[in-house]
Amino acid sequence: MRKSDTIILCIFLVVAACGMRKKPVTGNPEDDLFPRSIVCFSPIPENPVFGGTGSGTWDRNIRERGFILYEDSLYKMWYSGYNMDLDNKIMLGYATSHDGINWVRYPGNPIFNKKWTEDMFVFKNEGTYYMYAEGENDVAHLLTSPDGIQWQEQGNLLILSEKGDTIPGPYGTPSVWIEDGEWFLFYERNDLGIWLAKTENRITWKNVCDEPVLALGPGEFDKGAVAANQVVSLNGRYYMYYHATSRSDWQNPSSPVTWTSNVAMSTDLIHWTKYPGNPIIDGDYSSPILVFDGEKPSLYTMHPQVCRYITK
Repeated sequence: MRKSDTIILCIFLVVAACGMRKKPVTGNPEDDLFPRSIVCFSPIPENPVFGGTGSGTWDRNIRERGFILYEDSLYKMWYSGYNMDLDNKIMLGYATSHDGINWVRYPGNPIFNKKWTEDMFVFKNEGTYYMYAEGENDVAHLLTSPDGIQWQEQGNLLILSEKGDTIPGPYGTPSVWIEDGEWFLFYERNDLGIWLAKTENRITWKNVCDEPVLALGPGEFDKGAVAANQVVSLNGRYYMYYHATSRSDWQNPSSPVTWTSNVAMSTDLIHWTKYPGNPIIDGDYSSPILVFDGEKPSLYTMHPQVCRYITK
């Protein structure tokens, strides 16, 4: 799942310390730095492949980053659903698919409703499923599960500066990578940049760098907000899939905002180069997740509905 000459889907976000050694990169052509197989996608005719029910159910609507894993020949999706006419919480749903297109909701949904849960990042480590998600007001928290269906709350995250001072929250869009036994976190603060931290206990994190590793702009497409969704590894380089908007007033509910899907590249996971062809998907489709089924990658955008894209 790491360094290979084929696309390896890394279902955890990766980072290392600021002083980590850089991986060697040979050649500088743009098509070498950003292979077409991970930046050039076409929508499938069946889109959208999943969304809110549009009816009186608890998940009449979905939003934000859901997450998909491919395990044991099955696509597994965790998503956030809500219906404010029934409950003012955003709750956790689960669905599966054999082809990545036709999805079946779990009959026991919602699978977690004790706490506001959205914008989740899911991975399996040593037999346990971990979910880092946003709670109400973007307060990041951790859940664990033995099977991906029964989840137990573990508490809110706390992030410290390099010197050990508490950084005021909220911390949003939490995404984790495990490498060489260390746990690392990408997170955003009010979508004004993407920061990097590491942990020893999975709840309290300490910044690797107090400056964001991915900042706003300078391009028009992401000068208003950015948030990381996932990193994949290919040929000794790393590629961050992130969503962004050009609007600095994106929190204004009366202001129409377009959220886009984008890619950046790094050789050390600290210094990133944004793909000159961003956004990689046309239109208001965001929270991109790359899913590898053992043969080829597919890109899913998870907001405002779930759409699938295949390599061109």
